[in-house]
Amino acid sequence: MPDVLRVAVPAPLPELFDYLPPAGVAVADIAVGARLRVPFGPRELIGVVVEHGQVAASARLRNANALFDATPVFPESLWRSLLWAARYYAYPLGEALASALPAPVRDRAEAASAHRDLVLRLRPDDALRKSLRAGSAPAALYDALRDGPRSWSMLRAQLPQAATAKRRLQQLGLIDSWSLDDAPRAVTTTAPPLNSGQDAAVTQIIATLGGFATTLLDGITGSGKTEVYLAAIERTLARGEQALVLVPEIGLTPQTLARFRERLSAPVLAWHSGLADGARARAFERARGPEPIVVLGTRSAVFAPLPKLGLIVIDEEHDASFKQHEGFRYHARDVALVRAKQAGIPVVLGSATPALESLANVERGRYRHLRLDARAGHARPPSVDVVDVRRERLHDGLGTRALDAIRDALARGEQALVFRNRRGFAPVLHCIDCGWHSDCERCERPYTMHRGRARLVCHHCHRERPLPKQCPACGGDSLTPVGVGTERLETSLSQRFPDVPVLRIDRDAARSADQFERALARAHDGSACILVGTQMLAKGHDLHGVTLAVIADADGGLYSADPRASERLAQLIVQVAGRAGRGARRGQVLIQTHHPDHALFRTLLDGGYPAFAREELRLREALALPPFASQALLRAEARERAQVEQFLRDAAAGVAHDGVTVAGPLPAPHARRAGYERAQLLLEAAARSDLHAALEALLPQLYRHPLSRKLRWSIDVDPVALD
Repeated sequence: MPDVLRVAVPAPLPELFDYLPPAGVAVADIAVGARLRVPFGPRELIGVVVEHGQVAASARLRNANALFDATPVFPESLWRSLLWAARYYAYPLGEALASALPAPVRDRAEAASAHRDLVLRLRPDDALRKSLRAGSAPAALYDALRDGPRSWSMLRAQLPQAATAKRRLQQLGLIDSWSLDDAPRAVTTTAPPLNSGQDAAVTQIIATLGGFATTLLDGITGSGKTEVYLAAIERTLARGEQALVLVPEIGLTPQTLARFRERLSAPVLAWHSGLADGARARAFERARGPEPIVVLGTRSAVFAPLPKLGLIVIDEEHDASFKQHEGFRYHARDVALVRAKQAGIPVVLGSATPALESLANVERGRYRHLRLDARAGHARPPSVDVVDVRRERLHDGLGTRALDAIRDALARGEQALVFRNRRGFAPVLHCIDCGWHSDCERCERPYTMHRGRARLVCHHCHRERPLPKQCPACGGDSLTPVGVGTERLETSLSQRFPDVPVLRIDRDAARSADQFERALARAHDGSACILVGTQMLAKGHDLHGVTLAVIADADGGLYSADPRASERLAQLIVQVAGRAGRGARRGQVLIQTHHPDHALFRTLLDGGYPAFAREELRLREALALPPFASQALLRAEARERAQVEQFLRDAAAGVAHDGVTVAGPLPAPHARRAGYERAQLLLEAAARSDLHAALEALLPQLYRHPLSRKLRWSIDVDPVALD
């Protein structure tokens, strides 16, 4: 029985595929976790070796075409975490592994052009040099670096098999590498003195270094959680280890990156989807080395291949942005926890509004709980008022009290923040004469009016059409924008306060991290201005000039069918409120609502987020909802609704596991999107093991179903939203 390689390929198929090794290479010489180029039907794909095996001598197998790695492409703890994640999230292993690799590494195996600005430096070790076979590529690269750092692009041109040699020397700890723009730098900013709460938190976190532990750092907004992170990271680097820091949004990366680089002598690498392919490939290669570095990025950074990882920090751990909503639907926080356990290192989860799952794990004794109850420095928590606007005529979404408060703040030379979690000028364009309104033909949802671009834009399928001058239905001239978006607020406030700048920060005004950074830089100069924005402004920004925060409409999540809506609304209110009064002057928060007596507002005002979380956990437990139950959503969509319903009905019939209940098929909350009919099946179980046993039995049935390749379907384990 010949030895074979079992390879995971980036295809929507659950199985591994058997290949013989490339000509002239033995199976035993190919590491599990190495990349191969393999024939796959008429194509060639780059797959990853998952295991060695044997097949019958009569089996007709094809040879792999090329081997790219002398060593595994992922470190051991990350490799085991990826295997776990593919099983847990019921996703094909080959596509899960491909998701963890930057595009040049995933699609082309080598990204030679991406490394032209990389510099290599030797860390000489005579004993290890003797272990390198004479005349081998690693030995040649070692000798080429004896005279000092060299350009990677030049080395690649001069030395055969340079990439393989570099990986071998990195594995042995014999070389460092960096790009010219992130080389080690001197510390330029000293740490401020810590208060007693911060100091105690740092002491307790440092005590966990070298072993697995999960710490929930539960600190009010402005309590100085970042200083705690930095102190723990400094100690980690001093141990010769690496640190990984996850933030929820690209928009947080520039600010946090600058702060970390000012405080840490080790290189701090950015990692997020906004980086160019070359930059991501360079970060990947750099992160594979053993030197003490920090990787700071969004959810995909959880796959950074750090071999000497010593600490993971997840800032704003409650944020839904850590959940991937397309393709490989992993949750970066949960993958990070598994990776930390595999590596035997601590995790710090930081938030002013912890996820209910995290608080439940505190109650179960799985997480340590550290509280920071005071703002850093001399800052005080803001005053918070609920403003009843039921009988008030609003001025483009703002009541008299809010407008007066903005005027007063500007008169004092301060800054005001106006929060509205809806982009565009108006959510609907409506004809007064005939009742027509601007629905997207493919989604049956209203187009959003963007007046500055003179476009109607569907925020669901991204379809656009020109802004009509007359009603398409009756030809009348009575088209009226209905509702308020951030663009309308910006226009209205600019007209009302013409002497101060109005800065709009949303995904339309700040389409890139650079644009976002420039907008924030204007706010950071401290001069009087009005900031108008969506949730991009609500997450983690230190805006010391802001003394007033106005939440223009707090009612959106009060009566949603999604059981997580109340949690998200409470978190959003607290996070927005936390932007006010972070400097020397006390802040003020105004929450406009048509439901001032709602229990959520009363609970938040009387007891803060902890009181809300206790009440919400009690309710979730009574209703057997997460985190007291496990869920998975089977979603399906097709042009024809009958196909979707048939597929889901058959899937429901195939769930035959005790302890698992099935709801549906049900129309998705957004039942039609981009011309596709959408429906879903909800699987629930009290025990997580029962849910996964049911999914394991169901998956083969789904792949074999006659409609499986005629429609789109996906499984979302631990969904954070029901749509």
